[in-house]
Amino acid sequence: MYEKYLSNPNLVNETWREFFAGYSRTSTKGNLDGGGSSGAAVTVTAGPGTTPASNGSTQTATPAPAPTQSPASGNGPAPKSAGTTASASDDVPGEPIRGAASMIVSNMEASLAIPTATSYREIPAKLLEINRKVINGYLGRTSGGKISFTHVIGYAIVRAIADHVPNMNNSYAEGPDGSPRLVRKDHIGLGIAIDLEKSDGSRSLVVPCIKNAEAMDFAEFKASYDDLVRKAKTNKLAVDDFAGTTVTLTNPGTIGTERSVPRLMPSQGTIIGVGSMDYPTGFAGADPTAIAKLGLSKVMTISSTYDHRIIQGAESGLLLKKVADLLTGDDDFYEEVFRAIGVPYEAVLWRRDANPQDTIDGGDTQLRKQMQVATLINMYRVRGHLIADLDPLSAKQPEMHPELDPATYGLTIWDLDREFLTGGVTGVYAPVGGVSKMPLGDILHVLRDAYCRTIGIEFMHIQDPEEKRWIQEQVEGATTKLSVDDQHHILDKLNAAEALERFLATKYVGQKRFGLEGAESLIPILDAILEAAADENLDSAFLGMPHRGRLNVLVNIVGKSYRQLFREFEGHVDPDSIQGSGDVKYHLGQEGVYESRSGGRLPISLAANPSHLEAVNPVVEGMARARMDGIPQDRERWFPVLPILMHGDAAFAGQGVVVETLNLSLIKGYRVGGTVHIVVNNQLGFTTPPESARSSDYPTEIAKAVQAP
Repeated sequence: MYEKYLSNPNLVNETWREFFAGYSRTSTKGNLDGGGSSGAAVTVTAGPGTTPASNGSTQTATPAPAPTQSPASGNGPAPKSAGTTASASDDVPGEPIRGAASMIVSNMEASLAIPTATSYREIPAKLLEINRKVINGYLGRTSGGKISFTHVIGYAIVRAIADHVPNMNNSYAEGPDGSPRLVRKDHIGLGIAIDLEKSDGSRSLVVPCIKNAEAMDFAEFKASYDDLVRKAKTNKLAVDDFAGTTVTLTNPGTIGTERSVPRLMPSQGTIIGVGSMDYPTGFAGADPTAIAKLGLSKVMTISSTYDHRIIQGAESGLLLKKVADLLTGDDDFYEEVFRAIGVPYEAVLWRRDANPQDTIDGGDTQLRKQMQVATLINMYRVRGHLIADLDPLSAKQPEMHPELDPATYGLTIWDLDREFLTGGVTGVYAPVGGVSKMPLGDILHVLRDAYCRTIGIEFMHIQDPEEKRWIQEQVEGATTKLSVDDQHHILDKLNAAEALERFLATKYVGQKRFGLEGAESLIPILDAILEAAADENLDSAFLGMPHRGRLNVLVNIVGKSYRQLFREFEGHVDPDSIQGSGDVKYHLGQEGVYESRSGGRLPISLAANPSHLEAVNPVVEGMARARMDGIPQDRERWFPVLPILMHGDAAFAGQGVVVETLNLSLIKGYRVGGTVHIVVNNQLGFTTPPESARSSDYPTEIAKAVQAP
């Protein structure tokens, strides 16, 4: 207000003009307009009948006495600037308020001049909780990080204002003659109130701004929000980070406040307050089982405090209604959030509860739901792989298979907290995760972790119940968290695979090499299989593979030396080798010894493959069987040699020798006790996409003929 007075005394009311006429302070010229601290110190002294110059030059007049009442509040002493020194400081209690705290004083007093009103709306938080849990579960398993409730609520506020109630983004101003004016803002600047705790335990509030928020998708909004919070916590916020705020979001609910009436600053039309998220107070001590049966949702109260000079109550109420609609799934809000941050699942939808509590119908309802839950459990074991995240290119939008959607069975979000039996109708199958009873939400979490994440398992076509039970016990409820040593080991293998491919591509430009780019994970997969075999004291392993990736496997798995490989690229090929010229590098085989991290040793042999891609399959099986026949063991119980066959997806589905080899695999004279097949999904067979090359969902469908999982 003092700076307004300096530029034009008529911009402040008469009482303040009298006060500022007798007011003086020592200031830095650059600070009068919010600038830096450079510039000479200038003493400004104003008195009655004088007009202070806007450039900070000094004009002198007789000071007038200051009023004893504050015009803004109507009582109490007039406010003093942080730089003002009381003439009788010994008589004034307390300590001076300086710095950022003094700006808060000024802002709060300025807010008193705004005639505000406040609307409230209580919003169910059930769907917000569930979808946030799904998103954070996915982020925790992949890129890390998480989203907060405020991320989602803030984005919903921006979307509601931008798409439905743009008037809430306007602000009030006065013309030079004091006439009221409506300022329409082209962009939404969402101020985020951030509470900071200092080292001495005191707290301060900063409100940086997310600029042009209406043009952002959720991923961009979250990144901008997180960047401002990071700057605030490291004390790196700049002046520009505070500029442009048109609407403010404050969240006192993080410390348990149920609702609040925040103060509105000049140049803004609306401030939104979000209260705590909890069950209604009357149910604070209720039994969780009873709450689940009743279908109670946690709720939160959202307030909209607005400038009543330019915004009407109906508009404020409509804003809160649209925010509530979005947070309960309208306008595909959560689908948009999921897609923006790359979550490859369908968002959970809002549905009304159906759970009658009277004795007769209620009992029938629970029996029906138990039967439906048993069916749902079975369908996740049968078809869970259909919604697994198996496409690293994300070429298609994810779709929920109807038989995996709880809504197909009359189950809703309200059933997620209710307990059901997990053992199946007949008891033939193992209980989910080895637990006989758990809430539906936990059942789905276990099943989705086992069958629908980045690994899909198709095994329910197997006829032997014990084999199916064994697979269930290995994957349902099993931890997928790797130790730090295991993670480092996998990273080392990936680095070695990628480094070799990059070097060959740079050093030997234009030479055929059938690289492994995009499928480097083949190397740590092979390493894990061979390490397990070595630690189980198997006799040996025989490997067969096509051309693509062979050079990498030879070096990083079998143990071929870099020197030998590079000599072959230079044209120095062993003249005694079969087909000793041309593209022999990716035909050659190699023998070596694999050593596990625990010291286990396993002789391994990669078979040569100079012919058709899959022609090596029966050769490797024959090598393994011949080796076994030389070991005196009980052939009905013990198969000490491990065959491993690698394939491309198009070749595995398209070449008849694969089916022929599978058909022989269980015949007594040919069997080797099982083979591990690794199919590299190139997503392109020479020039043909999968949908034009085969009729099955997966290239491995033909393996169902021998009931392979």
